[in-house]
Amino acid sequence: MLMHANDTNKNKKLICPELSYLITGVCFDVHNALGRYARERQYGDLLERKLKEIKIPHKREFVIEKTGNTIDFLIDNKIILELKAVPLILKEDYYQTQRYLQASNIKLALLVNFRNRYLKPIRIIKIETDTRNKFV
Repeated sequence: MLMHANDTNKNKKLICPELSYLITGVCFDVHNALGRYARERQYGDLLERKLKEIKIPHKREFVIEKTGNTIDFLIDNKIILELKAVPLILKEDYYQTQRYLQASNIKLALLVNFRNRYLKPIRIIKIETDTRNKFV
């Protein structure tokens, strides 16, 4: 397969591609096992069990010291995993996740709504401009 120079540049810009791919796969397993009408806590419990099984370092319900905010999962000190079990992801959910990125100085978060019929993890990148003040 012929690869263009732009393709390799895109891959270099992705943040933690292997780890985020692995986490996404675990989320799909959890969604397939529990369906779309379980509680957020049930998704988190099964997700944690699966992370332990495949030995991915993580912290559950991690408190960000400066702010007291609690994130659902901090995976390998590199990715925030925020779980939802709601009919729709709202703008406030994006803002909440962006605030977590700003406060923790982590570069990538995955926002996952298990209520969707088809799971669509959303990658949220830490904003590095003055607009980040809007999320604090």
